Amino acid sequence: MPAKRAAARRRPTVPPPLSLERVKTYPLSRRRSKVTLDDFAQPHRPGSPLASFLVSLPRILAAETLLALRDDILRARDRKRPIVWGLGAHVVKVGLSRVVVDLMERGLVSGLALNGAGIVHDFELAVSGQTSEDVDAALGTGAFGMARETGEEINRAIVEGDRDGLGLGAALGRHLETRRPRPRHADASLLAAAWRLGLPATVHVAVGTDIVHLHPSCDPGALGRATHLDFRLFAAQVARLGGGGVYLNVGSAVVLPEVFLKAVTLARNLGHSVRGLVTANLDFIQSYRPGVNVVERPVRGHGRGHRLTGHHEILVPLLAAALVEGGRGRPLR
Repeated sequence: MPAKRAAARRRPTVPPPLSLERVKTYPLSRRRSKVTLDDFAQPHRPGSPLASFLVSLPRILAAETLLALRDDILRARDRKRPIVWGLGAHVVKVGLSRVVVDLMERGLVSGLALNGAGIVHDFELAVSGQTSEDVDAALGTGAFGMARETGEEINRAIVEGDRDGLGLGAALGRHLETRRPRPRHADASLLAAAWRLGLPATVHVAVGTDIVHLHPSCDPGALGRATHLDFRLFAAQVARLGGGGVYLNVGSAVVLPEVFLKAVTLARNLGHSVRGLVTANLDFIQSYRPGVNVVERPVRGHGRGHRLTGHHEILVPLLAAALVEGGRGRPLR
């Protein structure tokens, strides 16, 4: 018994529950709210044009971001500032090449940046109308990545382009545009379109990541020189992003965000302020490097960044359609 009484004395005192009787309130009409009915979506009407659909979107979160990015790109075109699209290879192999080519022809893409896998898909689509190898089926026998034309022609184009002082993207674009017989599906090639339109298309390679590096026709010296030249050409575009230029990272989780960050610091080191730029990351998940190296660090105190999350095969055509419609979906802010 004495021990029980001692334990009871050591037990902390629990405060009584707070009373709600004196809680202060105020009229709902005085409160500032972040959502109103004016921001709500409107039902789609059968047969309504796309411009009406865009107006009907809610002015909330991702829908508002989509239209804000659209406005930034349209303003960049009007101001003749760069609109550079960095594309991961997945964007190409889910069927979006012709959508991007159309934007290039409309002046809504002023430059492209690809990783090494992107040129593989771009070449194969142009030449054979198909790409995206079944890795599981071929890896076990060592056949993965060994398509003859892909390795031989891409590597030959790089060597010939390096000989002529071209970067890797221009070398492949020239090869596809001048190839005989002409590629049956050249209209689906981003690199051929860039060469035809006179737009910079740069390719940023990590050695050993792409199937063409496995072929005996690969010249490491030419590969390195060509992709380094492309980095410098890309940095020259980044140097002009100030004053409302736009850089979009679409579907690259590591390589292009790292390349973009280095291009920004190089441009600023050489005296280009790169202020007032706009960046965006579009992907089906928001990863660390695109968020930090594209959306946050380069624009901190210098511009603004956007994030849009969704499948490329839906999100990119939606943004492209909004751009083609121009300002008809909603006045530019």
